[in-house]
Amino acid sequence: MHVLVGVEGSEESGRALEGVLERAADAGDELTVAVFALGEQSLDDVESSVREQLADAAVSWSIERITADHPASALVELAESGPYEQLAIGGGQQSPMGKIELGSTTEFVLLNAQLSVRLVR
Repeated sequence: MHVLVGVEGSEESGRALEGVLERAADAGDELTVAVFALGEQSLDDVESSVREQLADAAVSWSIERITADHPASALVELAESGPYEQLAIGGGQQSPMGKIELGSTTEFVLLNAQLSVRLVR
């Protein structure tokens, strides 16, 4: 399976990449990491961090850079126009009341993607 995982540099997306890497190694999946910057990190910093995380990976991987003004939309567009069978994203923190809280990027992807989306928490 060819999986696209979106990573924006947060701790949450780093954990998602880690989880996707483990599954990809077990299943023999091919992995593409779409990097984009939100907040204070630069795109170069996010990509550098991802490359470090992928350095010893036992899977085939590539990186796509997303530079669009609305990265969530660009991520969905990339997922739907490429050879990907699944889009994986990190997201969802638990509120004090036990409900899942989604960030705006995660929510957009979940509501708009036409392919399978794996939410990694």
